[in-house]
Amino acid sequence: MALGDVVLCRQRSMDSMGGGHLGPPGPPHLASTLPQELIDDLARRNQVEDAHQLTEEVESRFANEPGVSFLPNASYLCDLRHDADEAAVPAAEPGVVSRWRMKDRMKTGWVALCMCLNIGVDPPDVIKISPCARLECWIDPFSTASVKALEAIGKNLQTQYERWQPRARYKVSLDPTVEEVKKLCLSCRKNAKGERVLFHYNGHGVPRPTINGELWLFNKNFTQYIPLSVYELESWLGNPSIYVLDCSAAGMIVNAFCERPEWGSSSASSTALTSAMKDCILLAACGANETLPQDMELPADVFTSCLTTPIKIALRWFCPRSLLPLNPELIDQIPGRQNDRKTPLGELNWIFTAITDTIAWNVLPRELFQRLFRQDLLVASLFRNFLLAERIMRAANCCPQSYPRLPPTHQHPMWHAWDMAAEICLSQLPTLLNDPNAEFQPSPFFTEQLTAFEVWLEHGSERKKPPEQLPIVLQVLLSQSHRFRALVLLGRFLDMGAWAVDLALSVGIFPYVLKLLQTTATDLRQILVFIWTKILALDKSCQVDLVKDGGHQYFIHFLNSPDIHAEQRAMAAFVLAVIVDGHQHGQQACIDADLISICLSHIQATPNASDGQTEPLLLQWLCLCLGKLWDGSVKGVSIAFLEDAPAILGKVLSEPQPEVRAAAVYALGTLVKVGVDGPSTEGPDDDVDEDILAAEQKIASLLLTVLCDGSPLVRAELAIAMARLASSHNRMFRQAAAAYLKPPSHSAVLPGYRNPGYSYPAQLMYPGSIPDADQGLQTLDGGTPYRSVMRIVRSSGSLAGSPGSAGNSPVSDNAVLGESIGMVSSNGGSRSCRRMEEGNVYVQCIIAVYALARDPYPRVASLGRKVLRIVGVESAQVVVASRAGGVISYPRNPPVAALPPTPPMPGVLHRSTSWVASSSGNVASTWRITTPPPSPPTRPAFLAGSTSTLRRVASMDISAALNGGWDASRPAVRLAGDIVTHTASPVLNSLSTGLADAAGMLASGLSAVTMETASTAPVLPESTIYKWSCGHFSRPLLEPSHDDEEEILARREIREKEALSGIARCQHSSVSKVTDQIGSWDTGSEVGTKAVLLHPFKPLVCIADDNETIRIWDYDLGEVVNTFENHNTPDKGVSKLCLLNELDDSLLLVGSSDGSVRVWKDYTQKDKHRLATSWQAVQGHKPGVRGISAVVDWQQMTGYLASHI
Repeated sequence: MALGDVVLCRQRSMDSMGGGHLGPPGPPHLASTLPQELIDDLARRNQVEDAHQLTEEVESRFANEPGVSFLPNASYLCDLRHDADEAAVPAAEPGVVSRWRMKDRMKTGWVALCMCLNIGVDPPDVIKISPCARLECWIDPFSTASVKALEAIGKNLQTQYERWQPRARYKVSLDPTVEEVKKLCLSCRKNAKGERVLFHYNGHGVPRPTINGELWLFNKNFTQYIPLSVYELESWLGNPSIYVLDCSAAGMIVNAFCERPEWGSSSASSTALTSAMKDCILLAACGANETLPQDMELPADVFTSCLTTPIKIALRWFCPRSLLPLNPELIDQIPGRQNDRKTPLGELNWIFTAITDTIAWNVLPRELFQRLFRQDLLVASLFRNFLLAERIMRAANCCPQSYPRLPPTHQHPMWHAWDMAAEICLSQLPTLLNDPNAEFQPSPFFTEQLTAFEVWLEHGSERKKPPEQLPIVLQVLLSQSHRFRALVLLGRFLDMGAWAVDLALSVGIFPYVLKLLQTTATDLRQILVFIWTKILALDKSCQVDLVKDGGHQYFIHFLNSPDIHAEQRAMAAFVLAVIVDGHQHGQQACIDADLISICLSHIQATPNASDGQTEPLLLQWLCLCLGKLWDGSVKGVSIAFLEDAPAILGKVLSEPQPEVRAAAVYALGTLVKVGVDGPSTEGPDDDVDEDILAAEQKIASLLLTVLCDGSPLVRAELAIAMARLASSHNRMFRQAAAAYLKPPSHSAVLPGYRNPGYSYPAQLMYPGSIPDADQGLQTLDGGTPYRSVMRIVRSSGSLAGSPGSAGNSPVSDNAVLGESIGMVSSNGGSRSCRRMEEGNVYVQCIIAVYALARDPYPRVASLGRKVLRIVGVESAQVVVASRAGGVISYPRNPPVAALPPTPPMPGVLHRSTSWVASSSGNVASTWRITTPPPSPPTRPAFLAGSTSTLRRVASMDISAALNGGWDASRPAVRLAGDIVTHTASPVLNSLSTGLADAAGMLASGLSAVTMETASTAPVLPESTIYKWSCGHFSRPLLEPSHDDEEEILARREIREKEALSGIARCQHSSVSKVTDQIGSWDTGSEVGTKAVLLHPFKPLVCIADDNETIRIWDYDLGEVVNTFENHNTPDKGVSKLCLLNELDDSLLLVGSSDGSVRVWKDYTQKDKHRLATSWQAVQGHKPGVRGISAVVDWQQMTGYLASHI
């Protein structure tokens, strides 16, 4: 109901109150003016239990705010399904959504430790001033004999490395020669194979490396220093490898690696070169021109100490810099173990790991962070510790080097958090050591970092810098005391969008949340399901990991647990649907876990729609989960049939939410087996095949009930399900299509009744509806076979088979049944009845497919035409001569049909004659090579008009084709050339390759019909309801964003004031008609204006002409704002233009004369208009018949669309 109609309603209410007296308006009595069923419906929409309670509330509001009663607050057709076509769902890009996953995970399997110390002899290029740093691996080399000290240092270094990689194999070479190093390297590479090899070089007892990239070793007698080129060393170690260089001027080696000739050669393979550079990692203690620090507070191998014993060296370096009096001698007495987070030493190590991870994640590019901190456990530990080495050694005027090069991190603010944690721990040491009963107070570090993360969540967004605490949240998941809070905050972060999920996965959250699925804590179940929902909404590849670790059991148990909210169950169903989506092992695991029975039981337990308590999201995902679960699984389909799944899902088809109905249609469609033809009815009885046949026919009957659904989302899924049925039962569909396309030889069409815009069967009955027994189709699962499938219009005007026609025999009254399906002899028994009932379903399916092919929604129509091609009916392009002399090309919704020969069926009579337009001269002569001359017409003209000459001819002998099976790869009929006719007629041509219905050409026009050739079998259309539904979980669920809500409310308030002001002016106006012209314009239409609609708040007028061209004019500016075609089918005619949601962003509703309704969004924006939805509002009529003019009207207050023929 438009706002203009509101004024009329207001005037009528005032006239009924006081004879038209213009006094103060009184409150309307809604209960007395609206029917009871409408009040009940409004109550249901507003979730009010008592309908009259709604009435009283409305009346109370009206009494306080006069005039507001006529301004509807509801907005319609604004759901997600109206904003974007489900077919436009972007396919997930594996490279984008899985970039967090390390595809080339690596392990360091062998470690070579080369110690060139030569204890007691200083190298010639190093001058040491006493006292200086002496400790090597925390051992004083001068505390014992040099040989024993060297062995102890080597053993201690191995122990320090084993702390980070205990499973690696270690080889120590003490003061080696070149040959010993070569043997060591070759042995490690041979044993490591494709694993990484670590080469640690300590050159404190040899000269610094040369500018040419040479390390120094010893000869056998320790009388000379022997150089070893780093290039030769690299050739022995191979790749992948990592070099740790602890010596002065170690940057020389890094420079030599980066400047090596092979790496700068353009002739080398770029791929191999890039791989070699990525597989080579270097860590150097200082720059090319720097000398190692000699501070006696630090060990001589401070770089090695930072890499292998970070906590000890960090605390020793921090103690003299702290304001508190801390004793560094107590550091070695810190109680606990590093892998026990409840002890002081374990907590310090835990905090250190979180801080260094956080620094790296915040300063490194994502790819580099993944490669250095997530690919290899030992490499990740060394690079974490390298950040500490940079901090400590820069304070001693040394700059550690690395390849790949890292940005400076020594001044990162997170180091202050480490200093505070270290200070808190060290301050408790005296008490803990002196009092065995003293209790260690954990550091508040993680609690404070979680609080900082929570603050970021309150104010952060995708446009702002990511939270630097995200890696710390990952570490907190390891703590049972902080785990729940960390998971809740993590869930809030993931809910911010796909970018947040990608960040969390890139930081390494996946293995942690995967491990948590093994916990039995009930308080974590809901948040874990939510987190996994967000993860799988972005990347379904995690399904493999879930099934491998048995994670699917966690979600099945959650789904079947009592006292779980429906929305949370829906999330579990979504997770399980992703697990089984295209994953055979996942399907099998979930089927074995009895997931089918669980889902069906929950569908049955869900309250009915009449109770007003339905859970649409849960129902939707239960259906989608079932569809993915048994799709392509023989065992799953068998269990579904045993559980009577079709009947259970059939009840869901009546749910009020289109998404739920579409999901149910999808689940029913996936029960149909595809890939082979349906069970044969010619051979001996087979119980299994008969059961499957009956079950799939029942599914077809259930699917047909949604043929007239108002949502294109549902109709699209119906078309896809019909495609599966047509592929599985291809032979029966082709037989039904042949019966549907062929006109009976004794029928005739009334003069003037025939519409050239629709194929011959469309003139018999409108296939877009399911009429009752008196109008056409009877019950979908039985009834009199074929009696109501097709009604033949006789010359007397009665319908064949109707109650008023002579005789009641289905065979005598229905020529299609008699000639195409036929009756078997009386000894056929129950098999004949069964076959006829089967045929009834198949013909109804063909009728439904033809209706879908003419659907007003383009995607549904396209899917319908694809189903016709599967059956053998190819679509055609009809070129129509326009009135202006140009040519307009319309993709025909009712396609020109081409059917392959119908295979024989026992007891079925086949047609021996067919109609051809022999007078046109355009039919190929090869079609009649074996046929006798045409016989003269023996009946009245098939169509009225002297210019139309049709003759019956004996068709060619196609018995050979009928006796053979249909070859799907055989090319379809191709009919080329112009067929000129003055009155459209049903042209049926027979070929050895099939039948063609060449009807559908416009009267008095030139038409060219070109059949498409199919070189291969048609591909089944793919459903998009699943991918489209997955988008729900990609959007925010916890706090839906309403960024534009204030703007919408402000605009609505302004328009409400304008509307009320206009109503008041109309009430007090003494003028009974409009005399002032507000504008005039030339529409530019050559066929005349059919409908005009003024916008209530903008100077816009919507104009539609007879060709259904919509023009939006701005009458203030006198120019066209936008122009578009309502549809591109030849049958035109607009009956009504309406505006929906006038107080908000209005939609334009266009009602066509044939009863189809289309709703357009953004219709005022040039070339940006979009079809929000469309449906057939009027059912049961014969489409395209001239003189039919459907009338529609929209009521904004109630949300109802009234339609009438």
